[in-house]
Amino acid sequence: MQNVAGQKRVVIIGAGLGGLSAAISLASEGFRVELIEKNDKVGGKLNVLSKEGFTFDLGPSILTMPEIFDALFTRAGRKRSDYVTFEAVQPHWRNFFEDGTVVDLSPDAQIQKQEFDKLGQNVYGEFIEFMAYAQKLSDETQAGYFEKGIDGVWELLKFYGLKRSLHFDIFSTMDQGVRRFVQDPKLIDILNYFIKYVGSSPYDAPALMNLLPAIQYQYGLWYVRGGMYALAQALEKLAIELGVTIHVNTEVERIEHDHHIAKSVKLKNGETISADIVVSNMEVIPAMKSLLQSTESEIKKMRRFKPSCSGIVMHLGVDCVYPQLAHHNFFYSKNSRAHFTSVFKKGDLSEDPTIYLVAPCKTDVNQAPSGCEVIKILPHIPCLNPDKPISDEEYYAMRERVLIKLERMGLTDLREHIVTEEYWTPNDIQAKYYSNQGSIYGVEANRLLNLGFKAPQRSDKLSNLYFVGGSVNPGGGMPMVTLSGQLVCDKILQDLKKREN
Repeated sequence: MQNVAGQKRVVIIGAGLGGLSAAISLASEGFRVELIEKNDKVGGKLNVLSKEGFTFDLGPSILTMPEIFDALFTRAGRKRSDYVTFEAVQPHWRNFFEDGTVVDLSPDAQIQKQEFDKLGQNVYGEFIEFMAYAQKLSDETQAGYFEKGIDGVWELLKFYGLKRSLHFDIFSTMDQGVRRFVQDPKLIDILNYFIKYVGSSPYDAPALMNLLPAIQYQYGLWYVRGGMYALAQALEKLAIELGVTIHVNTEVERIEHDHHIAKSVKLKNGETISADIVVSNMEVIPAMKSLLQSTESEIKKMRRFKPSCSGIVMHLGVDCVYPQLAHHNFFYSKNSRAHFTSVFKKGDLSEDPTIYLVAPCKTDVNQAPSGCEVIKILPHIPCLNPDKPISDEEYYAMRERVLIKLERMGLTDLREHIVTEEYWTPNDIQAKYYSNQGSIYGVEANRLLNLGFKAPQRSDKLSNLYFVGGSVNPGGGMPMVTLSGQLVCDKILQDLKKREN
């Protein structure tokens, strides 16, 4: 295969983590790879901005499953630790409730019991029972979905068989799976909000999503030394060492094809790059619309892959330190079901959202000037909907609502301490990354629509076109999009071998 690979030219559209991972994996197998990125740096949503002495990691903040990143470097004959350092984050995150209750999630079993004992004497026992169930889901999923690159319901049934497939608790939602073991309302909220990893609702997502706590506790929660963007820089360095040609500030206009075979990519500057294989790190539906000029009927076939939620993203540089914060924090809604209903059913901005807040200076003081800290705030909101637009004024009113809530829940005078701010709405996210309707996490996990599956990695239109990233299997989040690049390389090798035979 090495000789065949060396004759094949792969063009990858988009240098997010999925595109970088695919580039590294394919280059490691001997392919000639060109990576094309419309923005001024690699990383996609894993982005960075320096402003008035503050460093803002604009994209993902949580890293788990470090083994997936290690495997990518190993495939290239390198050690990840020679390129980038991961540091464990403890506690995993801190949970704040309106009644003043504060509970940490900790990898230390003794500490975790002490934390859950704050909620009641039986709560830790409920947690242990739930985690046994979650671990079974995780073990089953990793055996096939992750390791074998299963890419849809029929592949799932083929690998697992009908009886074993029922182990995924397919007839329940995530929330129903939690409530089977847990009665305490605060612990229910905590476990349900692991759905933040995939930007969906626990009341719609399949119970399989309950594997997320098991993965976090099994693999830990990590920070990238020097800031999350250091991971993108490490992957860029490795790709270049392997001979990948990277073009930034270069945008693809369309994929040119003939008889269901991609032949080249046409750039917006008029140039054309020929390709034997094309990999798109642009989300599937936007790519179908802009790169493939797909018909309305073709796009309608993808309607089960609804975009995930979006968010109002606030990166604040503040001239004080809030010692009560951990690195990762959640401030819960009084009524979580009402919050999720607003976002996913009504398409409204929640009046009382659950808020994710990152304070990276708790791990890395160098992200802000002395005596200051960085605070990233992310409430989930609906993705863009042309039938129900939300105005800039409404977004900004929600920003104010969120800041007032945080002040009420302990971040005293937060607004008065803001030195600088980077503020994004779904419109900014869509414009910067061409994400589907401004989604952050790719495709919504919905039990009735897609059983939690994302779009397939193989194009059904062009035989040599593949997709990576959060809109395809295995899904969103830094580990999964990185894994998607490795899995698509395996699929390309498999397909080439079949064609040879």
